[in-house]
Amino acid sequence: MNSWQATIEDLGRPLRLTTFVVLDLETSGGSPKAGAGITEIGAVKVCGGEVLGKFQTFINPGTSIPPFITDLTGITDEMVSSSPSIAEIFPTLLEFLGPPDETVFVAHNAPFDLSFLKAAAQSYEQIWPKYPVIDTAKLARRILTRDEVINCRLGTLAEFFNTEVSPSHRALDDALATVDVLHALIGRAAGFGISTLEELKKFSSGRSAIRKKEELLSP
Repeated sequence: MNSWQATIEDLGRPLRLTTFVVLDLETSGGSPKAGAGITEIGAVKVCGGEVLGKFQTFINPGTSIPPFITDLTGITDEMVSSSPSIAEIFPTLLEFLGPPDETVFVAHNAPFDLSFLKAAAQSYEQIWPKYPVIDTAKLARRILTRDEVINCRLGTLAEFFNTEVSPSHRALDDALATVDVLHALIGRAAGFGISTLEELKKFSSGRSAIRKKEELLSP
């Protein structure tokens, strides 16, 4: 028998001990490259299935909100006119998120949210930390079959998993729905022998098959 034997901690960060911040943005439509801005941020911090905190704020996007976006979200120019800019809210947001070595960033279609956050950070000469990222849309496509859901939109997944809060195109509601989706997907992932963040990220990315933990723990 080898004198050294792997432990669970050596194999990665257990999901049950991992702090996730699930974030959702509402925007003025389009892309940050086209001048679109953030109008609302909602975020929920969770660990071990417990909600540790919530964050919600309107943001003045610095541009008018098109009528079709107002129809979709209910957010009007008047609602955001006296709100802080993204530059003003960044320090508070980063404090809520926590350091990247402790927090995992989660979003549904994460590249969309990250594109706005990174563009805003760059515009105001701030640094967006390199958080580990879990995209619940991407993870759902790996775990669920077409026999279960016709697509992996947040509304579809929320209905399938019977989330406590229904998505409403408002940031905090959508973040809360994504929390339940994340927890449901982690539960499904356990059926694949996944119990650490590293395994979940590897599985979500579609890389090589995950070895069973029993193999890694064997002498």
